[in-house]
Amino acid sequence: MNSCLANYDSYRKNVVAGIVLVLTILFSGSCNNTRSENRLIFNNNSIISYAERLKIEIKEGYSQISIIDPWQGANGIQHMWYLVPRGSNPPEGIDPLKIIYVPVRNIICMSATYLSMITALHESGTITGISGGAFLYDQNLIERFNNGLIRDIGYEDNLNKERIISINPDLIMVYGIGSESAGYIGKIQEIGVKVLYNADYLETDPLGRAEWIKLFGSLFCKEDLADEIFRAVEKEYNTLKTYISVKSVSRPYVLLGLPYRDTWYISPGNSYISRMIEDAGGNYLWKEKESFVSMPFGIENVYLKALEADYWLNIGTINSKQQISAIDPRLEDFQCFKMGNLYNNNKRSNSAGGNDYWESGNINPHVILKDIASILHPELFAGHDLYYYRKIN
Repeated sequence: MNSCLANYDSYRKNVVAGIVLVLTILFSGSCNNTRSENRLIFNNNSIISYAERLKIEIKEGYSQISIIDPWQGANGIQHMWYLVPRGSNPPEGIDPLKIIYVPVRNIICMSATYLSMITALHESGTITGISGGAFLYDQNLIERFNNGLIRDIGYEDNLNKERIISINPDLIMVYGIGSESAGYIGKIQEIGVKVLYNADYLETDPLGRAEWIKLFGSLFCKEDLADEIFRAVEKEYNTLKTYISVKSVSRPYVLLGLPYRDTWYISPGNSYISRMIEDAGGNYLWKEKESFVSMPFGIENVYLKALEADYWLNIGTINSKQQISAIDPRLEDFQCFKMGNLYNNNKRSNSAGGNDYWESGNINPHVILKDIASILHPELFAGHDLYYYRKIN
């Protein structure tokens, strides 16, 4: 039997068994009514528990992937793909242009955030193209890039179509930021390459972002490994979240970001990072504001509210307090600045500008959670060595 088909058949049996078990627990009256169990049952038997923009359904002889509203502002848009094991016949009536034969053997990634998930599945050798190869962080990928095994295909309007053709990928994975993305993606599709949108960056739940590893598991016929990795992350994240909730006695106020040309782009309260701060036992200053995009504020409006911030996180590319003062001396008035409670998520950066927070952070929300929680509540994590974050002096 084809190895991918065998893996698929084994995984399908496990999924079905899992659904039966959940149903048994539910109707026996002993279910703890978690979000994961409810969504598994009522989301058309999708194997997805947290992600809201991804659905994976196990069918007879193939998997059906749905990417839901894959860019900012999208409403009611759904992209559907059919993953068919190599060596087997596709089901009748399916559009051949929507079939991806798996395992994928050759992939181009338009975002570095996909790389860690592929690497976690031991499939980094399939990565043959990247957008922004000069900003890689993973040393193995840097070596492959330097040796010409991974090639840079350029950015959006400056795509190297000839290079894409020479790579001849099975698939290009892209992200979309509004309708303006249609132009460069259309250029890729004109080449005849299959383009799959990844909407992980739009997930507001940290575990929802991490769960996109299941998409890669399906693409590489490593569903069991992807599920094993995710379940370990899920368990660690939820254990930490519960510990923080029970043990923390205060909720310090948190400021994020940095102004750019007199405008401060604020992450809304329904964003991924806002959720992370809440789970870490913090109070995000704009947690009551909801939006599907970053909100532009004048420095004056941010200034008045930020005076009460206890901590300042994710401060752009800042490496020193002097750099903050140089942007605007008024920022020195913030309590968090005076107290020295400044922490940036660039500890794991290299000289070329690669930052591992953006490369592997999606698959490590539990690590980010512990970093932030240990900053806000150092008494709960004595001796913790920050992984992605570092103190700014």
